[in-house]
Amino acid sequence: MTTDDRVRGQYEALPYPPRDPRDEAKRLVVGSPSNLPEIEHFVFGGRIDRLRPFRALVAGGGTGDATIMLAQQLADAGIAGEVVYLDWSAASRGIAETRAAVRGLKNLRFVSASLLDLPTLGLGRFDYIDCCGVLHHLDDPEAGLRLLRDALSEAGGIGLMLYGEHGRRGVYDVQAVLRAVADPGAEPAQQVELARRLLAALPATNWFKRNPFVTDHLTQGDAGLADLLLSPRDRAYTVGGVRALADAAEMRIVGFVPPARYEPERMVSDARLKVRLARLAPLDKAAAAEDIAGNIKSHTFYVVRADNAVAPPSPDRREAIPVPFNVDLPAMAKGMKPGGALSASIDGLQFSFALPRRAPAIAALIDGKRDLGAIHDAMAATSPGFTWDDFVAEFGAFFASLHALGKLMLRLP
Repeated sequence: MTTDDRVRGQYEALPYPPRDPRDEAKRLVVGSPSNLPEIEHFVFGGRIDRLRPFRALVAGGGTGDATIMLAQQLADAGIAGEVVYLDWSAASRGIAETRAAVRGLKNLRFVSASLLDLPTLGLGRFDYIDCCGVLHHLDDPEAGLRLLRDALSEAGGIGLMLYGEHGRRGVYDVQAVLRAVADPGAEPAQQVELARRLLAALPATNWFKRNPFVTDHLTQGDAGLADLLLSPRDRAYTVGGVRALADAAEMRIVGFVPPARYEPERMVSDARLKVRLARLAPLDKAAAAEDIAGNIKSHTFYVVRADNAVAPPSPDRREAIPVPFNVDLPAMAKGMKPGGALSASIDGLQFSFALPRRAPAIAALIDGKRDLGAIHDAMAATSPGFTWDDFVAEFGAFFASLHALGKLMLRLP
């Protein structure tokens, strides 16, 4: 049995992440990458052409989280097109198809194959590709990313998630022990039972035991444990490794999410250090943030072709529309204090963002439809002398804070 066969067999026996299709009646699972506001902001410079069909591929669709989220968001936004689900696990596909049926989604196509089969599938080119948690299981991740690039339209982009080296400390130690003591050819259930026995026996000094940031073995049942500790093949990346992978595939990183995780000047209190860190080039800043935080267990980011000069919209354009993601800003505005602060925790890392004086008024007017010009005009109507330049300064500070948390993007009409 090849390693590829063993990887496939694991996800047939234990589809990941575990999902109950009945839950689609009461909630939509959302996240990064591949939520529509992020895609539009980072990959398309704020503007998806809504006058032509949008084609997306989810390469390694698993039990359907990204597929269902993107298909539902496209349908809700009235954007015609198709989301193609691609996975080699029949069990995972069955769960994803049932979830789509519960929602009544009609903009989906399901294909059973590996992303390595892309050149022979005749699926055409895509405006956007999601590949979350897949490349690090391939024998040659660079070759896999090149295949995805070749399936991409000239102006398209890819949302990726790869394991992070620092935050997975101890994972590969436990994997090595399990490989050493496991019976050859053991069934997945037997492997899970052995892994649980080992975890229960680990001493307090073990790095995995001391790592509070990997929790799938605690929160995602047997499937989560298997994905974390029993994969026949996976690897983890530093920011430098992510950069090298993108470079090898002739692609360019246009954004890590949430951005705050990759902004080291937000992680230190020393004023001089803040200045020095803020001067670093973007990818050098990201690498420094990873080393300072020490707990990034996965890297989520967007890439485009190396010759694609696209950039996110600037928060000083009157026509730009601020689009909240997974947050009710008008409700949040009620609890904001003028000139107060916004606190947040990401995997135990504490952030504090200073908010501008008019933050409550700005938040109350953001509905995903008004552009910045209209928001300024509404505020100026009750604050004579509140100029556009005044607004740009206030909104810029507000946007920097919410965007850093992945809660606010910009769209262009």
